[in-house]
Amino acid sequence: MSKRIKFYFVTLLTFSRFPLVVCFFISAIVHAWTPDNAVFFFAFASLILSALTDLFDGYYARKFDVVTKFGAHADPLMDKFFYLATMPLLVFVAIHKDHLHHGVVLLILTVLFLSRDQWVTFLRSIGSMYNVSGAAHWAGKLRTAITFPLICVIYFYEAAPDEYQFLHRYFVYLFEAVAFAINFISLAIYTKKYYPYLKKSANVDL
Repeated sequence: MSKRIKFYFVTLLTFSRFPLVVCFFISAIVHAWTPDNAVFFFAFASLILSALTDLFDGYYARKFDVVTKFGAHADPLMDKFFYLATMPLLVFVAIHKDHLHHGVVLLILTVLFLSRDQWVTFLRSIGSMYNVSGAAHWAGKLRTAITFPLICVIYFYEAAPDEYQFLHRYFVYLFEAVAFAINFISLAIYTKKYYPYLKKSANVDL
C-alpha cells in the first residue's frame, strides 16, 4: 500500500465521523418520537462508530507515518461536528424523557464544551500566525478520550429501552463530573500554552 493510499485511508476515517454522527442525530430523534428498539440500536451503533473513528484515525496516522498538518486540523474540526450534533441532542432526549434536572446539567455541559472548543480554535488561529503547531495537546486528547465514551454512555442511559437498561444514574453523574473537570483542565493548559502568543499578538505601538 503506497503512502498516498494510506493518507487517503486515514483521511477517510477522519471525515467518516461526520456522516456517522448525522445518522445518529436523525435516528435518535426518530427513536425519541416513535420508540423502536431497532432504531435505538442503529442510532447507538452509529454513535459508537463515530466515536471510534477518532481513536482509529490517530492510530493509523501514526502507524502509517502519515501525520500531517492537514490531519492535525481536520481531526479537531470533526470533533466539533461530533460535539455540536451529539450534546444538544442529549439535552433534547433528557428533557423529552422528563429528566429535567439531568437536562439542565447536560445543557451546562454543552455550553462549557462548545465554548471551550471555540476558545481553543481562537488560540490556534493566534498560534498559526507564529507558526505554532495546531496538533492536539495531551490534555485535549485526554478530554476526547473521556468525553466521547461519556456521550455514548449518556445516550444509552437516557434512551435505551427499559429491558436493556442497567446503568445507575450515580455512575453517569460521576462520569459527567470527571468530564467537567477535564474540560477545565484542558482549557487552562491550552490557554497557558498559547498565552505568550496571545500576549505578542496584543502588543501595539502607542
